[in-house]
Amino acid sequence: MSEWLVLSLAMAAACAVVLSIAFFNQRRIGEDDDPSETPDVIEYMTMMIGVIYAIVLGLAIAGVWEGRGAAQEYVRQESQALHEISVRSEVYPADVRTRIRSDVDAYVTYVVDTEWKEMAESGNLTDRSGELLERVRRDVTDYEPRTDHEGQAYQPLVDQVAVVDDARNARGQSAGATMPGVVWFGLIAGALVTVGLIFTLQIRRSFRELLLAGLFSALIAFLLFLIWDFDAPFGRGIAATAEPFLAQFPHLGLHG
Repeated sequence: MSEWLVLSLAMAAACAVVLSIAFFNQRRIGEDDDPSETPDVIEYMTMMIGVIYAIVLGLAIAGVWEGRGAAQEYVRQESQALHEISVRSEVYPADVRTRIRSDVDAYVTYVVDTEWKEMAESGNLTDRSGELLERVRRDVTDYEPRTDHEGQAYQPLVDQVAVVDDARNARGQSAGATMPGVVWFGLIAGALVTVGLIFTLQIRRSFRELLLAGLFSALIAFLLFLIWDFDAPFGRGIAATAEPFLAQFPHLGLHG
């Protein structure tokens, strides 16, 4: 099922629940009820709880968005370092250069075509990508430079392999969900309390009041969905992409 369809159904369900409660709640209110009699303290508490929940939602959205951005940056660093390895190996003999570039291409192909799906489904890296990266490391570190030019290129290549390894580990750590379960409990409980408090203000069945109640509940549902979608940087609709790999290695003809 499409995530946007899930979002639409969630927002529609939130509106339906709130409007249904408002409708049936209105039927049991007597004719002599005066909504202006709502105590001032209730209006104040409702406003303050709404403000506090808005701050919590804002912090949660900022946190998951920052996590997604960091995950995309790890991908960019990894692809850039691999590109540098391929380019800087130009100074090595043809057979060594060919072996390094071939192993780099094999690693990139595996990450984009296979490991990316594994990260999206389970939030974990695969052992195979570690083996392919180790092969690249051995290609670089096992070669003994024969000229000064090759010697000058050796250490930068070793450093770039270390950058790839570090970025890969960081990518793996950011692949899973970042929001703890207790935070989700607080967000959902806060949503129920915040939406439920609008009924303490004795809303009527006028079009304006029902429209605002429906829009408010739909907005809460949308923001919670947004947090959920960003919470898995590689696994959902608005996710980090493999575009940096595709841009740095266009000759592989990959499709992320």
